[in-house]
Amino acid sequence: MVLPPADSSRLLIGGKLTTGGGGEFVTLNPATEEAYGFAADADKADMSAAIEAARSAFDSTGWSRDHAFRAHCLRQLRTALQAEVEGLRALTVAEAGAPVMLTRGPHLEGPVADLEFSEKLAESYEWETDLGVAAPMGIRSRRVLQREAVGVVGAITPWNFPHQINFAKLGPALAAGNTVVLKPAPDTPLCAAAVGAIIAEHTDFPPGVINIVTSADHELGAQLSGDPRVDMVTFTGSTQTGRTVMINAAATLKKTFLELGGKSAFIVLDDADIGAAAGMAGFSVAVHAGQGCALTTRLLVPRASYAAAVDAAAAALGRITPGDPSAPGTICGPLISARQRARVERYIDIARTEGGRIVVGGRRPAAQQHGFFIEPTLIADVDNAATVAREEIFGPVLVVIPYDGDEDAIRIANDSPYGLSGAVWGTDPERIAKVTAGVRTGTLSVNGGVWYAADAPFGGYKQSGIGREMGVAGFEEYLETKLIASMA
Repeated sequence: MVLPPADSSRLLIGGKLTTGGGGEFVTLNPATEEAYGFAADADKADMSAAIEAARSAFDSTGWSRDHAFRAHCLRQLRTALQAEVEGLRALTVAEAGAPVMLTRGPHLEGPVADLEFSEKLAESYEWETDLGVAAPMGIRSRRVLQREAVGVVGAITPWNFPHQINFAKLGPALAAGNTVVLKPAPDTPLCAAAVGAIIAEHTDFPPGVINIVTSADHELGAQLSGDPRVDMVTFTGSTQTGRTVMINAAATLKKTFLELGGKSAFIVLDDADIGAAAGMAGFSVAVHAGQGCALTTRLLVPRASYAAAVDAAAAALGRITPGDPSAPGTICGPLISARQRARVERYIDIARTEGGRIVVGGRRPAAQQHGFFIEPTLIADVDNAATVAREEIFGPVLVVIPYDGDEDAIRIANDSPYGLSGAVWGTDPERIAKVTAGVRTGTLSVNGGVWYAADAPFGGYKQSGIGREMGVAGFEEYLETKLIASMA
């Protein structure tokens, strides 16, 4: 295992593993509430040193211009991560509360494998395009379009899918020729620190190209996003924090990528199998205890089928027992912290106050004496104006809302400050196409289709963010465009 329990992690700054100026802080196992390990606690001086190391590596080395070498380093990293996968798996289950079955997909093995997409882009991308000869203002000129790295990228990441989000930023940013300072969430610092140790010990990344700064101090994220030596900030997290990141970045007008919150709608058309669709909606919202920004947390069903949909969703949620994330059959583990559990419980209480009916769940599981668990919960008898229908809860909570006709379903789906994802279930292709065209979100699943993949761009409309992550579009977020015109 890369980082056994109770071992102390290190910062990665300028190619060296080092202690933090603030000492160490404890990371907890959310399934047991016990201390799991100790993370290096960086202070402002550490963050400044990491930014300077990234600045120097970008400005004084050939990293940004050597496409083949970047691909080589990323390939080394992927190979080394795969060699350490079992240790990383145990770490991810213990620190993030990730169900072990999900580490074989989007919680670990999938994101590691997806680094290959960035490796290949580093070598295959068309960095230069000849626009040909034209005569603007009567002057014959040959125009060449060049794409090059933005520079120093500050990456601030959350705790819910730490490896997926860390690699979704590191892969394309590094492949594009940038240097990076990664500031992971205080809840899952060891997941990032383990990657830093692997980089330092098993890859040829030049000193300063990747810097990983763990800290219990959230203000270091503000320092990173506001520092004038940083050319771009990429952030995944809540919309509220995203606004703060944008404000901090505005002082230097640095490029900003934001992947933020969601309150996505699962639309069941009246020609669909109501029971199957509602059951799938209930199941999906409980995966990883509902800690996913793109999960469909509003179930929209035809009014005539409302009672049947509530029953089906309740049955699906009622069959899911939160449990030990290390157990092979667990899909709903703990929430990340006591703070997050209290947040979910507060929303359930608000739903009751506003007249909502807790059909199933809504409590801490009686069988779990320790750990930050909450029962998968279904809330009925509210409309789209309810607090639980409008605000992101980030827990295993599904709200079911009736609608009257397809246009009303589209209206309700779009009646949200967010526009991240969604789902449509039905049998008539023309109706489905009309609904998907009307819903204003960045991704949509039709009848269970999966949009998540390394080559597929992910991001949202409205207050769900700015820009796209993954795919060629995500890679190009980390590039600048330069046009050179020469006399022809």
